[in-house]
Amino acid sequence: MKTLLMYTVLGSLILCACAGNKTHEEANSVNAVESVGALPINQLTSQEKEEGWVLLFDGKTTNGWRGAHLDAFPDHGWHIADGLLVVEKSGGAESTNGGDIVTETEYTAFELSVDFKITEGANSGIKYFVTEKEKQKGSAYGLEFQILDDARHPDAKLYTTYPGSRTLGSLYDLKKSENVHFNGIGEWNTAVVKVFPNNHVEHWLNGVKVLEYERGSEAFREWVKGSKYADPAYNTDGAFGEAPKGHILLQDHGDEVAFRNIKIKELK
Repeated sequence: MKTLLMYTVLGSLILCACAGNKTHEEANSVNAVESVGALPINQLTSQEKEEGWVLLFDGKTTNGWRGAHLDAFPDHGWHIADGLLVVEKSGGAESTNGGDIVTETEYTAFELSVDFKITEGANSGIKYFVTEKEKQKGSAYGLEFQILDDARHPDAKLYTTYPGSRTLGSLYDLKKSENVHFNGIGEWNTAVVKVFPNNHVEHWLNGVKVLEYERGSEAFREWVKGSKYADPAYNTDGAFGEAPKGHILLQDHGDEVAFRNIKIKELK
């Protein structure tokens, strides 16, 4: 009787152990499926291709990009690693290391999407309608979707006339972003800039619209008058921010920032 009882107990223990192993294997299987099912990096889905999206960064080369005011991509200050386009840390100064980079193509009306990941205290930006008509000094001029560690970088508290207009997602020095949902330092965030054919512009961060404005409107021109862009240097070749077309720019502000999934769709 004791022997039968012992075998019964041992059998139960073996069954439990097998069940436990099966659960562990099933969990691993789920994780594997989730990994395989994750969205690919620096690739377009079939639907995106049908909708007219174009990749601006293939994850391997700098094709389609060059240095601002340069004929080629900077030979230092930027690198590609693990499918990421990275601007290197160089002390926090604006465009003094590798310098800004711009698309070779110019755009008029478009939807631009960029994933970015910042390091602690970092400053950078995504500019649009960059013409490079200014003198070659510092960062190239353009309307800017601000990228910033608001909690640690002093720019978050600086402005010319409009409080908060240099914070994350803002139209730099012109209009403050609202309803900002930041995923955090070292986490991926998605910036989207939409410029419609009628010059209506929207900034989006992580799926939430954080501001909108009408480029070239009277209100826009009043903002410019109250900003650092009122300086004649920004308006020597036409009113600031009102060029009919321009390049997309990723900024070197001396802090490490990584970019990926850079894509654009022209709007008509």
